[in-house]
Amino acid sequence: MVERSINSMNASSAHSTRDRLVQAAMTLFWEKGYDSTSIADVLKQAGVNSGSLYHFFPGKQDLLLAVLDTYHRGIEPMLLAPAWKGVTDPIGRVFALLARYRQGIVMTQCTYGCPIGSLALEIHEPDPPVREALARNFEAWVAAIGGCLEEAGSRLPRGTDRRALAEFVLTTMEGAVMQSRTHRDVAYFDRSVAQLRNYFALLTGTKPTTTRTHRKGTRK
Repeated sequence: MVERSINSMNASSAHSTRDRLVQAAMTLFWEKGYDSTSIADVLKQAGVNSGSLYHFFPGKQDLLLAVLDTYHRGIEPMLLAPAWKGVTDPIGRVFALLARYRQGIVMTQCTYGCPIGSLALEIHEPDPPVREALARNFEAWVAAIGGCLEEAGSRLPRGTDRRALAEFVLTTMEGAVMQSRTHRDVAYFDRSVAQLRNYFALLTGTKPTTTRTHRKGTRK
């Protein structure tokens, strides 16, 4: 799903040298990690020479910032819009977004990892511009979920901290993706989402889910 999204993000551009460099870096940072990706790797993937890269990006960190900016700009068109197409219920949209992440897990046989989450874990003490760019991506995600929760209105109890609840949804998603990737088993994601559904059911006064989740094996 990530690689498909990366390609789609750049499909409408003229595929300039800068676009190719950013797209190559997005792919490699996701597949290999930031530290394990060399400038030579990016040049080979993009099919450009070093002079072209340094014309646009003085250093590797500048390339990382461009990647994070591209992810940030792509949240709405490449993540939210496809996940929420045809979903009118605001709480339903929360779980439709999580279902899209599940698709990525299954499609990659549990090798999928959230690209922003992976970078945030890998880069322990980034320079302020990188940390701020990571935070902007998380903030946009939380704001989108928070908007759904605001739209849910009185379905949630009075006094519900919608911002904190949106952050909790993000934390659940990131942890569930990480466990599924580690164990190579989507059931870890499914169990976490099922518990989150039950929590929302308690908040909204609806019937909790009774869906069983498997303990072993990647299930579609």
